[in-house]
Amino acid sequence: MNYSAIKPCDIADGTGVRVSLFVSGCRRHCPGCFNSSAWGFGAGRPFSKGTEEHILRLLAPDYISGLSVLGGEPFEPENRAILAPFLERVRAAFPAKDIWCWTGFTLEELEADAECGRMLDCIDILVDGPFVQTERDISLAWRGSRNQRVINLAERRGEAPAMGTSLLK
Repeated sequence: MNYSAIKPCDIADGTGVRVSLFVSGCRRHCPGCFNSSAWGFGAGRPFSKGTEEHILRLLAPDYISGLSVLGGEPFEPENRAILAPFLERVRAAFPAKDIWCWTGFTLEELEADAECGRMLDCIDILVDGPFVQTERDISLAWRGSRNQRVINLAERRGEAPAMGTSLLK
């Protein structure tokens, strides 16, 4: 897996101050996508053990609310093979911090694919659905088009809210 960017202090992609990982590779190619430069699976740099360690160090300060994972498309098979164990590692190291993820797939599509379960089990907030240019609405929080949903997976699992998820209400 490659990644196109790591933002160490992101305040746009989720609640609080976050570390954001932008993975490379997306087959959807939504017209009007804000990150079309990350569509190619070879874009950016390889995601290595050193990259993992770097992100874990960035997540350590108390003022960091959590990790955001965007794309490209995190749930492409090539990406989830690397992201699933990485998200499990983040969850184990920082149980009080939340994990947000943006995907062009719907939750229903992801739940129908058993391979996606490991990632879904780690994600607190899922922003799902493809970006649809005719549904574009810049007034929406954390999503670009009206068809997309902000889903609190932690709440659905009956878990106590992580650090930043309480700000959703």
